[in-house]
Amino acid sequence: MKSFSTHRDIQAPAEVVWAILTNSAQYAEWDPTLIKMEGTIALNQVLTIHSKLAPDRAFTPKVVVFEAPHRMVWSSGMPFGLFKGERTFVLTPNENGVRFMMNEMFTGVMLAMIGNSIPDMTEPFEQFSAALKARAETR
Repeated sequence: MKSFSTHRDIQAPAEVVWAILTNSAQYAEWDPTLIKMEGTIALNQVLTIHSKLAPDRAFTPKVVVFEAPHRMVWSSGMPFGLFKGERTFVLTPNENGVRFMMNEMFTGVMLAMIGNSIPDMTEPFEQFSAALKARAETR
């Protein structure tokens, strides 16, 4: 298993943060790690994501969990569980707004062979959560 995560307290209601997280058309306006995103962020929908970490490659996760305004999961990988990546977004209410948490976990038997090709996503995750916080708190 290989994983990356970030968390950040955001002084905004869960509904505001959720609206930002689920508006694919506006991601490129605020997410510094993204080139573009296509598709609708909704249950069972497939997204096409072009990231600055791998600009020559498109990622196509499927939204497999969508529990507004608290939790969603994007999943992609190879058949038969040979390799799987799951990105989980969680919003937990607190006294000043919400705590945002994002985790991406990679699993599967092929991880041993391709795991070294996965870039370190620690800094991009921190950039993402900082940009989400800035966007939500200025609304």
